[in-house]
Amino acid sequence: MKIYIIWLIGVILWNFGYPEAKPLEDVIAAVALSYLSVFLKKYIKV
Repeated sequence: MKIYIIWLIGVILWNFGYPEAKPLEDVIAAVALSYLSVFLKKYIKV
């Protein structure tokens, strides 16, 4: 659940921090956040 909360905060920060982002930038941010959550799941025991 902690990793989900971190991911959700990242999504919220991205959406409110860069509202003028193009769709491609949104996809890149989503992929980066996905890799972050995979990294956290692998290296942080929650």
